[in-house]
Amino acid sequence: MAKIKTDGSDYYQDRNIKNLDKIDLILQELPPFCEDYLRGVENRTSTLTRLNYVYDLRIFFDFLCRKKFRNSKTIPALTLEDLEQVSDTDLEIFLSYLSNYTFHHKRLSCDERAKARKLSTVRSMYKYFFNKGLIEINQTTKVATPKLHEKEIIRLEGNEISSILDVAEDGNGLSKHATGYHEKTKIRDTAILTLFLGTGIRISELVGLNNESIDFSNNSFVVTRKGGNQAILYFSEEVGDALAAYLAQKENDPRVSSEEHALFLSLQYRRITVRAVENLVKKYAKIVTPLKKITPHKLRSTYGTALYRETGDIYIVADVLGHRDVNTTRKHYAAITEDHRRSVASAVKLHKQEDDQ
Repeated sequence: MAKIKTDGSDYYQDRNIKNLDKIDLILQELPPFCEDYLRGVENRTSTLTRLNYVYDLRIFFDFLCRKKFRNSKTIPALTLEDLEQVSDTDLEIFLSYLSNYTFHHKRLSCDERAKARKLSTVRSMYKYFFNKGLIEINQTTKVATPKLHEKEIIRLEGNEISSILDVAEDGNGLSKHATGYHEKTKIRDTAILTLFLGTGIRISELVGLNNESIDFSNNSFVVTRKGGNQAILYFSEEVGDALAAYLAQKENDPRVSSEEHALFLSLQYRRITVRAVENLVKKYAKIVTPLKKITPHKLRSTYGTALYRETGDIYIVADVLGHRDVNTTRKHYAAITEDHRRSVASAVKLHKQEDDQ
């Protein structure tokens, strides 16, 4: 497939094109039937999902060739008939194998969530060919999904929220090297952190924002959610002030191209990357709370926690965060009910007070 060039104004289109290029590249290493499978699921999956599918399948097929077929087959030579030879025991061995395996000369390991995702990918492929009548046996249904243990919700507390914004603004605690860049990036970084903490935006949504996404007349902005749907989110005056300060700085910087649509720019005056945003969050968070591994997603959790505490309405939190299923929200923020249980512990009096006599 020939590469398509874009002007960079549509982050999501650019990302999809890059994902498709990567998929095409990996497909060259996989059995021919994989292309049929990806085409079959194309209309109900994102390019990122399909990219993860081919990554997972490449590891699965490598396992089959090395362990099941004892190197008597290569990955591109595998057939649908070979898939029918895979037993439920082979699949269980595959899950065990993922705990400690070698791929492309690298020693790797998967946790329970990574194992569950890879099994889900293999199941999806088998189900597709089974439903099409192209294979007669689907042993993946006999294999149990690895048990997933609930993760502790890591988030910033009230004083830590203030502190991380203070560090972004004044640079206290930064290394000598980082301080050199801070003067150039502090207004941008403060705006990014404020937007995370004040709206619960996803990192992909933040990176994908354009200048025209922001509407100061309504204190709102348009984001592209997972799956490509757009939504309007609203922000507070505090968030608006941080965004306005950053936009004013950009307007006064002659190095910013008038043709650049991206809201947040790197030091190279191009759209900031996901990796760069992850690194700047990590840089400031390490100063404020070195024992917590704070990521952009943890800032999203911080906002979700604060919103739930203030409203007590799980449906509002789900809607603002863009969760399709309220149970996802409930699972993540159920721990907050501990605060409510503690706060009402003394609400019921067992002995009447003198004033009640």
